[in-house]
Amino acid sequence: MTFLDRYLQNWRVRTAARFIVPGMRVLDLGSADGVLLDHPGLCGSGSLGIDPTLPEPGRTPGGHRLVSGFFPGDLPAGGGPFDAIAMLAVLEHFPNDQHQVLADGIAAHLRPGGLLVITVPSPMVDHILTLLLKLRLVHGMSLEEHHGYETSMTDKIFSPPRFRLLKHERFQLGLNNLFVFERVAS
Repeated sequence: MTFLDRYLQNWRVRTAARFIVPGMRVLDLGSADGVLLDHPGLCGSGSLGIDPTLPEPGRTPGGHRLVSGFFPGDLPAGGGPFDAIAMLAVLEHFPNDQHQVLADGIAAHLRPGGLLVITVPSPMVDHILTLLLKLRLVHGMSLEEHHGYETSMTDKIFSPPRFRLLKHERFQLGLNNLFVFERVAS
């Protein structure tokens, strides 16, 4: 990761962390190295990350479990329910035909009243990232997996009756979006 990659990642983590109560049991989808899980004083016991880019299962420096694989199929049995599920710069990597499977998996593993915290870039970010990649200011962020995701799809994927939108705001100069949903009791 370059300095700029890490800076932007930490900004997303700080933005999401405002909605995660310290000690919550958190599932981080697309966790990479687990930086959200190890955010000081944030995630409680039983928190874990899952990411298909991890070469093997392991632990974060803070001791949280990391699973190599895809959600929800590779989530270990007995993994949930979680108090919060985070997807920071991940949703735009899911193909449209996987959105229903994703929403079903999240609904199954997030406790009623739990929070789903998502950051997703605005579509114009793909053009900016292409330029930053050419200038070698950022490393490849699996940009080839982006498919022109429209942020307006987010509240349609995580819609009532299973989810309720609590917050949508823009950050990072308006180039990124934060969505916070509550899992509604069935």
